[in-house]
This record gives sequence, structure tokens and C-alpha cells, in this order.
Amino acid sequence: MIIAIANNKGGVGKSTLAVHLATWLHRRGCSVILADCDTQQSSSEWIGEVEPSLRTVTLRDADEILDELPSLGAEVDFVIADGPGSNTETSRALLLRADAAIVPCKASMLEVRALARVTDLVRQAQDIRGGTPPAIIALSMVGKHYRLTRDMKDAAAALSLVVAETPVTLRQIYADAPGQGSVVWDMKTRNHAAADELDQLFAEILPGSLITSTEKETTA
Repeated sequence: MIIAIANNKGGVGKSTLAVHLATWLHRRGCSVILADCDTQQSSSEWIGEVEPSLRTVTLRDADEILDELPSLGAEVDFVIADGPGSNTETSRALLLRADAAIVPCKASMLEVRALARVTDLVRQAQDIRGGTPPAIIALSMVGKHYRLTRDMKDAAAALSLVVAETPVTLRQIYADAPGQGSVVWDMKTRNHAAADELDQLFAEILPGSLITSTEKETTA
């Protein structure tokens, strides 16, 4: 399964989600490749420190994504593809090859409205591919007392996207993790709330049957 982490806007937490999701799956016995599709290559460098045994691949442009992503997907259980923050053609290629898309978005009406561009790319891919990839908004950098408003739900619905019930809260530990070459589950100043919310988010948005079957095989 190829999962794209996509949003044409930078600074919304794409790499944080990509690295943590790839690590989460890897540690549950899944075979995983992190495909870094951002020219900054921050996620591949970061996960190289977190999980050196987890394979990373850098795909530098739309042609490489279109040509190489399907074969990578055939090699492993999951490819987590970290998309760019600005390149529309790269994002379009990624969505044309992905089996599912996670769209990180800051929790404000302005940010939700700004999703229109990436939503257009999702719809183009879905039109071409008969409904694939399904996409879900993952709210990130959310204030501790945030509540998902009806306005935001309506705005997301108007874009034909669903919003994950579990948000990623604004916490210092997420900002510290890349500099420490770590993930929230491993950090010395471990924040159990951060670890728990990522566990809950990933369990919510991923196909549970795939994770369950893999875990059973690993523990058998």
C-alpha cells in the first residue's frame, strides 16, 4: 500500500507524520519504505537516525515518482511517501500513484480553505483512477483546548474530504524530535500524551486488518 502525505503548503507537519507513521508501521512488523519526494530530503535524513534498518528512497521529480513508486509498492507492505511543500507536478504524480492520501492541515478555517489546491489534485487523481486515492485530513499543530468546529467539518465536507477524529496537538516534543534524531516514543523527555495521540491517529486512519494480520504473524 502506497500512502502519500500530501499538501502543497509547507510547515503543516508532513515530515513529522511521515517519519512517525513509517516508524510506527516498521515497529509493528510491517515491511516499509520511506519515499522522500521533497527536495529538502529532511524525512529520509531524520528516519535514518531513528531506524537505520528502514529503507529510504529519494524520488526527485514527477517522472521518478511515476516510474518507480509502483515497483516500490510491490516490494513491501507499505510505502510512506513524503510529498513536497510546493511542487504541484510532483504532488500530482504522487497522488496518481498512491493508494491512499493523508493531508496534514493546521486547525484553522483559513488553513482548511487553503486546501482547495491540493483537493483539486486529489480530485483529478480520483477522476482518472475511479475514486483512488481516498484522502483524509489529519489536523496538526492543534491547540490543547481545540475543538473541531462545525464550520471546519462543513468546509472539509465541501471539499469531499473527511477529517480524522484524532488531532496532532501542538507540543514542543514534535519540534524537538528531528534535532534529536528521534521519535516521540523514544525521547528522553517522553511525552506519553504525544505518543498516545499518534498511536490513536494511525490506528484510526490505517486499514486495521492489515496491521492486525501482520502483528499476528510477527507474534506467532
